[in-house]
Amino acid sequence: MQPLQTHEPVRIILADDHELVRSGIKSLLNMIEGVEVIAEASDGLELIQLTEALNPDLVLTDISMPRMDGLAAIVHLHASRPKVRLMVLSMFDTVDFVKRAVACGACGYLLKSTPPSELAQAVRRVMSHGTYFGPSISSMLLAPADAAPGGQLTARQIEILKLLAKGQTSKEIAWLLKLSPKTVDVHRARIMERLNITDLANLTRYAIRAGLISA
Repeated sequence: MQPLQTHEPVRIILADDHELVRSGIKSLLNMIEGVEVIAEASDGLELIQLTEALNPDLVLTDISMPRMDGLAAIVHLHASRPKVRLMVLSMFDTVDFVKRAVACGACGYLLKSTPPSELAQAVRRVMSHGTYFGPSISSMLLAPADAAPGGQLTARQIEILKLLAKGQTSKEIAWLLKLSPKTVDVHRARIMERLNITDLANLTRYAIRAGLISA
């Protein structure tokens, strides 16, 4: 990978609750000349403690973590360590999550499906220009909102709602849409929250009334 144009190594703290994922990302980061992963955190609280103790140049964090999630940690660090660049690396691929991350103080957002070459580009751009949002994220942010009746759901949520209403399980939906079951469950919870629906039967009735599926 191309070296970073900087005299001092870029010191990074990496946060993810899955050790195997952290190990893989750390290996990729260590392949970038001029980058040093100085610490790893498994949750938001540990991330805050390490960042305040070590004062890195860049934090690269997942969103969904135990004890404190990545977005809550970003809010805290954005206030307490304003010079530290804060970037999200997540499996959540909706505009809602990207906008929430930016509102919390993130200066970049990458998907875990990102090619290794883009990870290197993202680190370089964040350190040299202050922000980085890859092509897929930028397109998502610039695209017109595609929502269900009432403007309450995103296009992805409508897609998942249709499959849920047809009786598909989270694992089946994840396989069909090439997502993780965990991501599907997050979408399902957000759909129910936005529609103020608490069970699958009423969710199915909503989909029928909205003309998303046939009775």
